Amino acid sequence: MLPTQKTISPPSEDKRWKIVDGMMRRHGHEPYALIEVLHTVQETFGFLTDDALRYVATSLRVPYSRVYGVATFYHFFTMKPPGEHTCVVCTGTACYIKGAPVLLNAVQEAAGIKQGETTPDGKLSLLTARCLGSCGLAPAVVFDGQVAGKITTETIKKRVRTYLESETLAEGAHK
Repeated sequence: MLPTQKTISPPSEDKRWKIVDGMMRRHGHEPYALIEVLHTVQETFGFLTDDALRYVATSLRVPYSRVYGVATFYHFFTMKPPGEHTCVVCTGTACYIKGAPVLLNAVQEAAGIKQGETTPDGKLSLLTARCLGSCGLAPAVVFDGQVAGKITTETIKKRVRTYLESETLAEGAHK
């Protein structure tokens, strides 16, 4: 006979916690589901908070230190809110050889942020990926979830400027 799972309240009244709770229920609140549950939290809320990690730890009967360790070890988890737009530069071997470092520098110069950061206005997050699996398109970049290949520094700077200027243009139209 399995021990009964005591009911644990989510960190907030946000209805999206039902999605996370459903995922944990499907896996019987077993510790092996940790990574899948963290993915669900991030997909649902956009990033992982400390409260979310504590809730998952308690719900899956896993030490908080293990949950935190998993969340900070794997690069696909983030504990910071993403920007309105994302730019993910592939740093895999083919992309690296074909200019990924130059592309990263171009974004850093145009947006004033480093890899892993978001602009102060929340418009753009700059991320890297170890490999996108699009080596034939090297150097490849993912703009807002869409893979683009054979990117040049001019192309990436133009896209970044568009992202950063979009709010300024919209504000000008409303005045």
